[in-house]
Amino acid sequence: MHMENELYLRPGTPDDLNRDYLPKSIKDSDIVVNENGNNSQPYPERLREFHMELVPGQGEDSWYEYVPESYDPAKKTPLVFSMHGGVMSGWGQCIYTSWSYVADRDGIIIVYPDAHNKLFWEQMPSLESEENKEIAGFDVPAPVERIEDHKDCNFVLALLEHLKGKYNIDEERIFMQGMSAGNMMTTLFARYYGNLLAGAAGSAGPGSISLLYDEDGNLVNRGGPLGIWQTRPEHNGFGMRDFPREADIDRYNRIYWLKVNECGPKPEISIIGEDNFAFYHGRKAPLVFMDVKNRDHGQKLDEAFLQWDYFLSGLRRLPDGTITDEGSVTRRKGDAVSIAYALGVSHGWMGQEIVPLTQAPVKWQKLKYHGLNGGEKVRGEYLMVSIKDLSAAVGAEYIPSEDTLHADVILPDGRRLQFARGSIGCLIDRTMRQMSVEAIHRNGELLISAEWFMRYLFNYCVSECHDMVYITDHCAELSYFLADLLTDLLKGDPMPEDFKEARKINWLGK
Repeated sequence: MHMENELYLRPGTPDDLNRDYLPKSIKDSDIVVNENGNNSQPYPERLREFHMELVPGQGEDSWYEYVPESYDPAKKTPLVFSMHGGVMSGWGQCIYTSWSYVADRDGIIIVYPDAHNKLFWEQMPSLESEENKEIAGFDVPAPVERIEDHKDCNFVLALLEHLKGKYNIDEERIFMQGMSAGNMMTTLFARYYGNLLAGAAGSAGPGSISLLYDEDGNLVNRGGPLGIWQTRPEHNGFGMRDFPREADIDRYNRIYWLKVNECGPKPEISIIGEDNFAFYHGRKAPLVFMDVKNRDHGQKLDEAFLQWDYFLSGLRRLPDGTITDEGSVTRRKGDAVSIAYALGVSHGWMGQEIVPLTQAPVKWQKLKYHGLNGGEKVRGEYLMVSIKDLSAAVGAEYIPSEDTLHADVILPDGRRLQFARGSIGCLIDRTMRQMSVEAIHRNGELLISAEWFMRYLFNYCVSECHDMVYITDHCAELSYFLADLLTDLLKGDPMPEDFKEARKINWLGK
């Protein structure tokens, strides 16, 4: 599966003053563009352009092929369709991703089709169809009522047959990936023709919920189970009014494939740097949900490697239609240290499991008020968790006083801690150390800052977002949509059953 082919990261000439979405001067040049992660690579020498009428009567089609130097016609080779975003092109999709690097390393073929009409992929009618035209500001193609009349799907189907005749394609390992409008095209193709693929991956904008569920709340699907990867940048915001609305749209897009693939509601969670992963195991096919901290609409330059290494590289569709996961380049597993608490929620996350807490965490502020003539300044705000729950999370012994106003904690390494109501001090053995904020007493329990406890005593990484803290033993930055996913889990409502109302949630909130 993995070939030891050497990679070379080619330098480019920055064009930071250009504000066009896809400057035409990039083509066949070494110009690179950077914009909060939308980082292009110099135009690859091996990228080839093709034009042909593949579907009689539809007019000329165009696409780009990247075939690695290591391609061997005697060996079955995986194929990835990579679908460009709106107002982009196949060559633009190539330079704004790292699929060509994956191809060079692992000997796979990548094809980058051009949308058949007006730089936008055709879509099916949705609640947002007319609004989409206004949002984009471009004359986008009119929605297609019947999938059989969908020019882009017909083009892709014909292109697939063309490539199978041209190269030795491994028909068990055909994949599709897309960004933004290309993600919408990918998910549409997956819903109707997913039986031809082993896996599909999408970046940025989620699809319209009204395309996923009919008016009675039933799933609209003809392609069947399929390995699915969904990336949602934290600051996606494309055509959406706020975080909560986009979180709802993400949720029902995710649940759609959880249902189709017969996945359980509880994933394994892993956060590595800005990459927030939820790994779901399905009876019929797996799903990966990924949120990227502090990332705008688009696709990460390394996303091709993440999608291939963590997911697509291990998937196969057997001749009987079964999706198998034979082991990807990088194993999908949750963080060994994985602890989370959410404001006002009486369950926590510990060791990839949901656990009851003695009481729901609360927020508490560290205030300065002396000398301010009755005013105050907030110097910090912290999520306060009971000492008993914190002790359980790290395997410590918890010893409360009879009146619960004082507590001793013996850590696994033997250190003895003392806490007391109203005191900002913590006695560690025979030494005093100041916490971030004083201990408070609620409902017969002492509560302290979870952030201080985990950072100071264990040197753990603690990341805060959306009224939640996530704790692990490596660099991790919790993002909004994974925090929303985790909060649903802890509240016990990760997968609602009624989808009639979900169809009314659209991008603009109208």
